[in-house]
Amino acid sequence: MKINKNNISKTIKSYNRIRSPEATASLVKVKNNKLLINFNGPFCETCGVDDYFEDFVIEAEDNNLKLKIKDIQQKEDENYLVEFTLI
Repeated sequence: MKINKNNISKTIKSYNRIRSPEATASLVKVKNNKLLINFNGPFCETCGVDDYFEDFVIEAEDNNLKLKIKDIQQKEDENYLVEFTLI
């Protein structure tokens, strides 16, 4: 099963409308059932950073995408690369 790029765009747009500027998502790559998203921003100091990525999963469900976090890599203090897989 492949990821619908239109649903990804809707998810990113709605996520950023709610979460930005604390966390901003941008598409890096889509390949088959994998999705790579860059998250950057100051992030809330009292929140767990992983919560922002889980929020993306929830937002994706609202756009008919069922995702699971596969990998999280911190690139800089305010920059994370997160790989999701379609389930």
